[in-house]
Amino acid sequence: MDHPSTVSKFRYLPGRIRLVVLIVITYCVAGCGTLGPTSIQRDRTDYGGVIATTWKEQTLLNIVKLRYGDAPVYLEVSSVISSSAMQSQVSLAASWSSGFPSDGNSQLIGASGLYTDRPTISYTPLSGERFSRYLLRPLSPTAVFSLVQAGYPVDRVLQLTTRAANGVYNRSTSPARARSADPRFYQLLDALRRIQRSQSLEIRVNPRTIDESALVMVTRDVPDDIENDRRAVRAILGLRPGTNELTLTFGMLSRSDTEIALLTRSMSEIFMELAATIEVPPVHVQEGRANPMPAAPEHPSPWDAPLVRIHSSVERPPDAYTAVHYRDYWFWIDDRDMKSKSEFLFILVLFSLAETGVPAQVPVITVPAN
Repeated sequence: MDHPSTVSKFRYLPGRIRLVVLIVITYCVAGCGTLGPTSIQRDRTDYGGVIATTWKEQTLLNIVKLRYGDAPVYLEVSSVISSSAMQSQVSLAASWSSGFPSDGNSQLIGASGLYTDRPTISYTPLSGERFSRYLLRPLSPTAVFSLVQAGYPVDRVLQLTTRAANGVYNRSTSPARARSADPRFYQLLDALRRIQRSQSLEIRVNPRTIDESALVMVTRDVPDDIENDRRAVRAILGLRPGTNELTLTFGMLSRSDTEIALLTRSMSEIFMELAATIEVPPVHVQEGRANPMPAAPEHPSPWDAPLVRIHSSVERPPDAYTAVHYRDYWFWIDDRDMKSKSEFLFILVLFSLAETGVPAQVPVITVPAN
């Protein structure tokens, strides 16, 4: 008698066993397909989200450290390489016996799979010349006004990045430079904000040399109140009336009535300004572990409010935009505080803008194709 073929044997298997066999085979065949497109869809979003989250956390942690006199540490994620592989195998065996001593059959089904994911992540510490360029070098006045040209609020940009404009000083909360703002500086911010919101002033920045740029202001007819603001800005900065092309440079005082000299802050100075207004635990101030809050100015102004409100608590905050754990306390920014969130985001943009040189060389990594 002819023996049944393998296909015929498969027909004689019980229905439940045949269903299991088909599911296992289908799964293993599907697993043999390429992982490339699906891995991009998954990894790009996941890695991007984690890098963005840790970037915020690292920045916040270093700001908090400055309040306690600790050294900040910066690690950049210079490259992320993900290598994935999947292997699968299915086996099927069946045997039948007939006659004495017993009639019966036996089936054997087996499947195995192996998935590996070997990400290679490279970190570049910020040190040496790059540390100096990122944190210690003052921001370029050209870069500052380029942000205004790009549409960022001029008052926020100047309040955060500028120590003085043509000798008119901003407030400083940093312990090394603590001082009240010149009243004219806040008047300058108010007037510039109203002018920008009226859409009556267009600024163009044309670089001339490494240290100088031409600031071209294109104006049009405006209401009397905005024209008064223009005159106020020129009077505060000591600029010549009717001049629409000014020289933009770095410095404390202008050399002529057609020049704007900005004394800009470095990123380290900006971080120190933010650190000075952190709501640290009172016990840390009493024990001398952290610097006290800056003294309130004699004539308070809404501009004197903290640029970014950073809270502290023993318990992890339930609704934080970003939070870090340091010295047994949580330091965090409230997710419902849109002003602080937008200012903090702007600081991250400035941090990227501070990098103007040639990027550091990253390690050469060879990844198997699997």
